[in-house]
Amino acid sequence: MRQIDNFINGEFVASSVGRRFEKRSPVDNRVIASIAEAGQPEVDQAVTAAKRALTGEWGKLATNERVDLLYQVADEITRRFDDFVDAEMADTGQPQHVMSQVFIPRGAANFKVFADIIKNVPTESFHMDTPDGRGALNYGVRVPKGVIGVVAPWNAPFLLMTWKVGPALACGNTVVVKPSEESPLTATLLGEVMNKVGIPKGVYNVINGFGPDSAGEFLTRHKDVDAITFTGETRTGSAIMKAASDGIRDVSFEMGGKNAGIVFADCDFDKAIDGIFRSAFLNTGQVCLGTERVYVERPAFDRFVAALKEKVENVKFGRPTDNGVNYGPLISQEHRQKVLSYYAKAKEDGATIVTGGGVPEMPGELAEGAWVQPTIWTDLQESSAVIQEEIFGPCCHIRPFDTEEEVIELANASDYGLSTTIWTDNLTRAHRVAAKVDVGITWVNSWFLRDLRTAFGGAKTSGIGREGGVHSLEFYTEMRNVCIKM
Repeated sequence: MRQIDNFINGEFVASSVGRRFEKRSPVDNRVIASIAEAGQPEVDQAVTAAKRALTGEWGKLATNERVDLLYQVADEITRRFDDFVDAEMADTGQPQHVMSQVFIPRGAANFKVFADIIKNVPTESFHMDTPDGRGALNYGVRVPKGVIGVVAPWNAPFLLMTWKVGPALACGNTVVVKPSEESPLTATLLGEVMNKVGIPKGVYNVINGFGPDSAGEFLTRHKDVDAITFTGETRTGSAIMKAASDGIRDVSFEMGGKNAGIVFADCDFDKAIDGIFRSAFLNTGQVCLGTERVYVERPAFDRFVAALKEKVENVKFGRPTDNGVNYGPLISQEHRQKVLSYYAKAKEDGATIVTGGGVPEMPGELAEGAWVQPTIWTDLQESSAVIQEEIFGPCCHIRPFDTEEEVIELANASDYGLSTTIWTDNLTRAHRVAAKVDVGITWVNSWFLRDLRTAFGGAKTSGIGREGGVHSLEFYTEMRNVCIKM
């Protein structure tokens, strides 16, 4: 069993209050790690170390020196690729191919992409006329925002944590990371990488624990944290935003989603089936950008439901490293109870259960894992909680529609506005519908295709702020203006 401590000022630190908590495998419910819970003293130490590093060796590095170090971080992650894959599989229980082909490579790429951006994105400059005719020159200077509190989620822990840490460090900030209590392993492993490549002490810190009255609250309320970036559920984001208002700290949040998939009858049918299958069931449905509401144009509806049912019923359950496995458990027993409560609610509300709706029979010790069946429903009213609330599980409801106007109205009838995916071979229609769906990102004939240079974030209760490319620089730096009189 692994012993995981906090990572503060380049060293691994136990809990001063002596509290530890268990991390259980979602695959079979075994205890796989004992985690040191950070109290207020550890959070204070981490923030102090991060603040001190801003004016120390890290703060004195030139941009090209910082960039070189971040490239070394990415290269060391790649060198220890198998360690990161194993750690992420242990935390999440998801199949090995998902970790090795998507989540870990993207995590390493986050350091190189943002290192390149900070080298190449210009600031502004203006010449202005003055009454004496000599003029003045104004130019912008980017400076680090300071100590960044990073509150990371459990569904793609390494990818989403480095999506924040990469640009924060590229811009010259220091970070204190609070990973989810469900997925602490890769954040800790990254501390070893930071030490290996020579990132100065205090630049990268990790505190483990929970939210209220634990590490999360202590971090987000800390007066020396200059900005907070968060990915997770909307309720938690709201609490963090209230904490950040004390001191008027800047925030960037990506929160919940109840995302719609829109399938027109003229689409490439097989590609639409594959795309909606991925968007609804990848990572066992535990993707903020995932599709839980599917609207299919009526002429294709029956065929679409039947084809998606067939694909779902051919998933292979098992351990992450088992040959051919493409479907893992949910993150925890607690989350499984939440998802199963929505399965029960759908039945209570009169849903037609196309497939799934329960717990699969698993052999031996796997029966103790957090498994649920991938599930498809039809025939629910749009007012049902199953349609309106984020479930964050492997499920979707499919409803027919008749007109473009109708489906736009259905897609927008949500408090959330994170993403949507549209499937059609009519490019004019694709542009027209994409412009009218109230979300942060729309995919056409694709899903989860991310150019890291583009703006990313949610509308409505799905988030505030944008990250990616220059938009990340706008959050992780302060722009100052220098005015020089000629």
